[in-house]
Order: sequence, then structure tokens, then C-alpha cells
Amino acid sequence: MEKLRVTFLGTATSIGIPVIGCDCSVCRSEDPRNKRLRSSIYVETDACCWVVDTGPDFRTQCLREDIRQVDAVLYTHSHMDHVVGFDDLRRFTFGHDIEMPIHATAETLDDLQRMFHYAFNGENRYTGYIKPNPHVIDGSFQLGDCEVTPLPVSHGKVETIGFQFQLPSGPRFGYVSDCKTLSEAAEETLREVDVLVIDALRFTPHPTHMNFDEALATAERLNARQTWFTHFSDEVDHQKAEATLPKGVALAYDGLKLEI
Repeated sequence: MEKLRVTFLGTATSIGIPVIGCDCSVCRSEDPRNKRLRSSIYVETDACCWVVDTGPDFRTQCLREDIRQVDAVLYTHSHMDHVVGFDDLRRFTFGHDIEMPIHATAETLDDLQRMFHYAFNGENRYTGYIKPNPHVIDGSFQLGDCEVTPLPVSHGKVETIGFQFQLPSGPRFGYVSDCKTLSEAAEETLREVDVLVIDALRFTPHPTHMNFDEALATAERLNARQTWFTHFSDEVDHQKAEATLPKGVALAYDGLKLEI
């Protein structure tokens, strides 16, 4: 049976870990799992491969993981830590002069077209440069054989989306990187999901992200079979934090690879 192959390109919050100018124990840690780039994943199937979000570390992440092919890009929302690596997508069309499918909500696409107007401007498309082909996400769609279902969630005052990926007759994989609450539709879709990746910023409460208690309660409510936390602040020491988690829940880390 064909499997989804997922690589965690980054698992950090918006400022990355270590934090500039911070001398806390996590930022000074020698544990490589505490060195985190901005949150993103790379998903591969036999038919195609895609990235979810292109943050400021996207180039470094691609070099580290030796990524040589990207067939599409999915965006959760237009915050800077999820989109500003956009220009580095040109390497995956350079020499082919083909379009790059960009999947996002209408609002996020509007933001991308404003931020990167030089790429979306049809009169200014140089040979060999990135040619984005925008696709509005307004329901489920296909990437190769994989069904992609958008998951509406709330990220404070910002409406964002996560994604569920499923190959034919295969397990379901849910990815929700920036989230305070899930919509009813998202909860219904993710109920009894096989693998759940969910925002768990820190132990203490935060107005726009789930903390550990909220993420644990969500995973339990959904009856997720396996859960991975992501999008960490420097409040989270990998070894110490993972020791507090129940069976079936673990912390993701940069470079982690899953087969689903």
C-alpha cells in the first residue's frame, strides 16, 4: 500500500529556537531537538510531493533535507513566519519554466499577491522565474492520489486552516500548526484520525495558540490514535516536556520523518 511520507521541516514558533539574544536553558541547549526552524512540513507520495507553508527558513530546510522536487504549495495562513520563503520556490521551476500551483484560502491568496506582486504580475514573468498558479481552497481537492481536506480553525482573531491528507483506503493524517480552537467541521473531520499533528506552543496559556493542556484535551476529545505536538516556544525543553506526555503523544522535532 502506498504511504504518505512526511518530513518536519520545522517545529518552532514564529521567532525560531534559539531565540535571538536569549540565554535560557532551551536556547543554549545542546540537544539538537531543541534547535527549531519555523514550522513547515514536506509531504511525499508516489505521484507528487508538496510543502505546507514556506517560512523564512525554507531555503535552509530544503538544503538540510535535500529536497529537489516540489509540485505544489499549500498555505495555512499569511503570517510572515509561514510565507516569506515564497521566493525560494523559484528553484523548483527554474529550468522548466512551468507554473507552481499555490493552494490557499481567498484571503491568504490576496495577501500573497499583494506581498509578492512581482511574481503574480502576469506582465512581469521572466523566463526561468517563479510563475505561481493560484488555487482558491473552498473545499476538498486532490494532489495526485491524495485527498486534501481543509480544516477551518481559529488562530486568535485570524482564521486559518489546517489540512487532512488521505491516500485511497489509507490512514488519515491531520496537520494543524497554528490554532487556538478547532471549528465544528474540523473536529468532525478529525474525529478518530490516525495521526494528528497539532499546535502546542508552551505550558502556560496563550491568546492565539493552544498550550499543552489544550492540545492534550483536543487529542483526547478527537480520540486521535497518535498525536505529535509542534510549533514550540523556548518554554519547551524536548526531553523534559516529552517525559510529561501520556502514551500515544510525542513531540515532533526538525527532521522527524513519518510514514503513514
